[in-house]
Amino acid sequence: MKKIIFFGFLLSVLCGYSQNQKKSIQAQVTTHDISIDGKLDEAAWKNVPLATDFIMLEPDNGKAIPYEKRTEVKVVYNNDAIYIGAMMYDNEPSKILKEISQRDNFGTADLFGVFINGFNDGQQDFMFYVSAADVQGDCIMTDANGEDYSWDAVWISKASLAENGWIVEMKIPYSALRFSAENKQTWGINFFREIKRERFKYTWNFVDRKIGTFTQQAGTLEGIENIKPPTRLFFMPYASYYLNASDGQKTYGTIKGGMDIKYGITDAFTIDAILIPDFGQTKYDDQILNLGPFEQQFNENRAFFTEGTDLFSKGNIFYSRRIGGVPSIDPVLNENEEIAELPAAVNLVNALKLSGRTKDGLGIGILNAVTEKTFATIKNTENGETRQVIVEPLTNYNVLVLDQRFRKNSSVTFINTNVTRNGHFRDANVTGLAWDLNTKANTYSLFGNVKYSTINDIEDKNGIFSTVSLAETSGNYRYSVGTDFVSKNFDPNDLGINFYTNYYNIYGNANYRILNPTKRFNSFRIDYEMYSEFNKESGKVQDNKIAAELNLTTVRNNYYGIGFTASPLESHDYYEPRAVNRYVIIPQKIDFWGSISTNYNYKFALDLNPSLSIADERGRAAYGVDIGPRYRFSDKLLLTYTFSFLKRNNNKGFIDSFDDDDNDNTAEIIVFANRDVITYANTISGKYAINSAMTLNLAVRQYWSSAENKDILKLGFDGTLDPYLQYTENKNSSFYSWNADLSYSWWFAPGSQLSALYRNNASNFERIIHKDFKHNVTSLLTNDALKHIFSISVKYFIDYSAVKNKLRKRA
Repeated sequence: MKKIIFFGFLLSVLCGYSQNQKKSIQAQVTTHDISIDGKLDEAAWKNVPLATDFIMLEPDNGKAIPYEKRTEVKVVYNNDAIYIGAMMYDNEPSKILKEISQRDNFGTADLFGVFINGFNDGQQDFMFYVSAADVQGDCIMTDANGEDYSWDAVWISKASLAENGWIVEMKIPYSALRFSAENKQTWGINFFREIKRERFKYTWNFVDRKIGTFTQQAGTLEGIENIKPPTRLFFMPYASYYLNASDGQKTYGTIKGGMDIKYGITDAFTIDAILIPDFGQTKYDDQILNLGPFEQQFNENRAFFTEGTDLFSKGNIFYSRRIGGVPSIDPVLNENEEIAELPAAVNLVNALKLSGRTKDGLGIGILNAVTEKTFATIKNTENGETRQVIVEPLTNYNVLVLDQRFRKNSSVTFINTNVTRNGHFRDANVTGLAWDLNTKANTYSLFGNVKYSTINDIEDKNGIFSTVSLAETSGNYRYSVGTDFVSKNFDPNDLGINFYTNYYNIYGNANYRILNPTKRFNSFRIDYEMYSEFNKESGKVQDNKIAAELNLTTVRNNYYGIGFTASPLESHDYYEPRAVNRYVIIPQKIDFWGSISTNYNYKFALDLNPSLSIADERGRAAYGVDIGPRYRFSDKLLLTYTFSFLKRNNNKGFIDSFDDDDNDNTAEIIVFANRDVITYANTISGKYAINSAMTLNLAVRQYWSSAENKDILKLGFDGTLDPYLQYTENKNSSFYSWNADLSYSWWFAPGSQLSALYRNNASNFERIIHKDFKHNVTSLLTNDALKHIFSISVKYFIDYSAVKNKLRKRA
């Protein structure tokens, strides 16, 4: 019996030892032609070493894949590309899920992936996925920022079903990767498989979830030697046609054309340039009724500013929507003048970015963009004369990032953003130093940054922002503590976005999670958080909260979440009054939320998210719900509907301010309203996939929000609100909008796309609130504000080296 125990212990030690050792696979050079057809029947695949013995990532971390679902991967290469061949065995091939979806959106389908780090430094993976429905996906992965699917590479793949599973064949050109110029390459590599019907995820090299890192737990790829990659020069010319129509206005068509260029200076560095930009087919922004003191922040939807920009996110001081955004200068009006025409956005003239990393781990990122001089038209209401005024001069935007990685899991980063406006206009500069330091075993991390802003304007000002946090990043129990300090004049908003200044805070988080499933749960996590924020000058509490939440996934892969956030102290809001050194007192409150998301593997699934907020003030509360049923009719057709409702009773908010002429000190009167705010939103999204390269997509959003003022209040200098009967102006708000997109996308060749889009949209703001829901919808769809746009765009990918080789063969 003792021998059995001893050998059992020895076996467990050896198993644990083998799992934690990095696996290695040998790539084999080939001179044979390989057709990417998902068959693996070429001579190049014969007698190639196998990567096998996959280990579960989720949910039962560390468990070996069953033999009947084994996965076998081969790697070969030549001077053009690296080739991956994978066989995913399945003893129930009829149950393989294979929903067809758009690129980078795998839907409900089995998945295979390869993760490549050409420097083997554990810092950044280039991830390439293929689903069982033959859909591609790719992203850049870092432990700090997660997966960035805005990055798109040009590569070739094919998935096919087999009698005993399914097969993937991939050709990844060296142009899609970054690696050193060494004659003998050693890359970090891992392979991934997800069996969707079970929600089981596996990796070739064991990824231990007790360790707070993913990219540093890859295996190695050896054997790539003496490759001579071709010149990495790519041209992407495009042409677009737009047909615009509005009720009561003349229909007109516009033809646009331009080109994007990518050039690999070295195997590690690439220049991207955009000439004559065209962003006409980007996704619309989900505008809202914004009653708060800050601008609405929008996601970036323009490909140039989303692809491969992980370096530029360091330090969190770059907000790309500033480039080509709304004009920065408000026109000054004389008496009897009004704005006749004000551009909604500034046109981008051109943009360029350089990015890459040396073999020693130094990442360099440079982004530069120029926007054109922009004018508003001012009209004299008495004589009808017009004049032009500058609302944005010719402007240059620049970002510089130097990111030094070391010890495979840490980095120190220098960041600088600069905005220079031509002439006597505001200029801005922000410089930052960021660090992300981790222990060798990835058990603890020290994260932080210091940023310094300089504004050159009518009145120059400088400001500072600093943050530091310490966290335990491994095991079942984890925690973090941190603090921020922000001076009053810190202002990165010319090329960044920041709302809150003039405060310091302290915060902490503790959480517990299971790393392996139980009889009831696949995942289970509890978080507890505390946060306190103080105004730097007065010392008053600006914000405070105690929060706890529970998130879990059952063994049937249904997700449930519940949580609360309590603010046990009164806080002082220095931003809502829109005046220097004024604040309004916010009472204690408690918020509750819940979340349910049923298993998307089923044809019908439901997302449900209720919320409730109760303040320590009579009648001041909010409640809402998001309901999102979805139905997958087939592997080709999916429809999703979401209804959102939120009502805020007795909400207190700013509506106006003016000087008190009756007061000798000309003190400013700040007017608030006690109001009820109601918001409705209906969204419908649909997808019909003709095949893995061709899809029809529908996106419809109807939105209506109103704020009805019940009582007018005056803000006191002590932050309290008192009745103010003298104010009689109507400051009710009602905003409603409609957006509908119907699009067709066809990837007719690698990197080449034809897209057609029909869009109609309208929005309206009123002071009169029509509570008839039907009226608000139909008035948008029938008035002159409704715009119709039809556009068709063709983008073609040209590989200079491929064209040169074809011409050489013909000669």
